[in-house]
Amino acid sequence: MTVDGSKILLLDGATGTELERRGVDISLPLWSARALLDAPQVLHDIHRDYLAAGAGMITANTFRTHRRSLAKAGLGDQAGALTRQAVQIARAARDEHKPDALVLGSVAPLEDCYRPDLSPDEPTCRREHAEMIDHLLEAGVDLLLIETMNNVAEARAAVNEAQGRAPGKWIASFCLRSDAEPGILLSGESIRVLVDSLIDAYAVGVNCTAAHATEAHVAALRALLPDHVRIAAYANIGYADETGNWISTDAINPQRYAEYAMQWIDAGATLIGGCCGTTPGTISAISAKIRRAAADT
Repeated sequence: MTVDGSKILLLDGATGTELERRGVDISLPLWSARALLDAPQVLHDIHRDYLAAGAGMITANTFRTHRRSLAKAGLGDQAGALTRQAVQIARAARDEHKPDALVLGSVAPLEDCYRPDLSPDEPTCRREHAEMIDHLLEAGVDLLLIETMNNVAEARAAVNEAQGRAPGKWIASFCLRSDAEPGILLSGESIRVLVDSLIDAYAVGVNCTAAHATEAHVAALRALLPDHVRIAAYANIGYADETGNWISTDAINPQRYAEYAMQWIDAGATLIGGCCGTTPGTISAISAKIRRAAADT
């Protein structure tokens, strides 16, 4: 396998599950946003550890700081303040430990990541994502990370608002099905219908899918998009079964996850990281494997 290490960028790994692994309460409805109130230092330490593991990009803990998400805990009016706090924590960790790293601002689905049927209508999505994107840009993120998008209408709404506010400084990543042909969103819609909206992205990717099922999606995205658009891949270490129970796969082992990551690189991905269940150890394993592969080239 030929790897040009200079062309591969490393994202960080999971935040929510890593907070839980370190003893932080991530119960609903706040989920990972609860750490902004209860454990900001732990959050800072997680960013630090991902940077030390080799990440050149870290994602601010804004996955659940939309007004809609916070309103479920009576904190909707703090959306701007908590988003700024999350970005400030990430920027402080970056400035202290790796000043040339980038801070990404997460823009997540407005409702449940695995329930595309709960997504609001497209005008509502545009309005609410516009507010979130404005908060992130005002807080000083380097790139917007529109992630875990599971249906066409909400993805298009978020992408349009990002492109209008930060042209070329956004990533769009999708939650794709493992039980269908590559490139099918959880809603059953094909990502093909969004291609014209994605050609100005910094990167387009797949996330929150099982590691073993990600390679085919990467290859499909690479075939659909022009060469100047990076392909991103950051998978889970498992999947939810029909009853909602979490089933870990062999990707729970950082070395095995890193082997999957090399397959994604071979399929065309140049932006690699981790989603639910991954740790700084996962990112460290990927970084080491990329270095070894580059040295052998």
